[in-house]
Amino acid sequence: MANESVNQVIADYYRDFSTLNVQGILPYFHEPSLLVGPQGVIPIPNHAALVAVFGAVMESLRAKGYGRSEFELSYARSLSSSAALIGGVALRYNADGQLLERVGITYLLHKAENGWKFATVILHDQDTVEVEQQ
Repeated sequence: MANESVNQVIADYYRDFSTLNVQGILPYFHEPSLLVGPQGVIPIPNHAALVAVFGAVMESLRAKGYGRSEFELSYARSLSSSAALIGGVALRYNADGQLLERVGITYLLHKAENGWKFATVILHDQDTVEVEQQ
């Protein structure tokens, strides 16, 4: 089932994101991809653009004493054989294990030739994520 593969991609992504090495997260993103958040819609045509966006995010996290991230899954839906939607809350902790922030996040993934990739990432209020039975 696609959901198991997608869930593994999310787990691997959060493991690699937690290193704050922007190069380590590039393989998870489709080229092009799209980021949607409080700043608006940001088209990401290639990995160089992704480095610019996520590099700044990672530097900000370093300055806050970031330690790691986890993903609290709320829902995962297979939309087709090549599209999946997964959402929940990103939990970011400092190096001492204290919660820094909670961010609602939804991923639209596309199954490319080399596996599932993030096509669209949407940041939103954590309150908009409803827990559903799988």
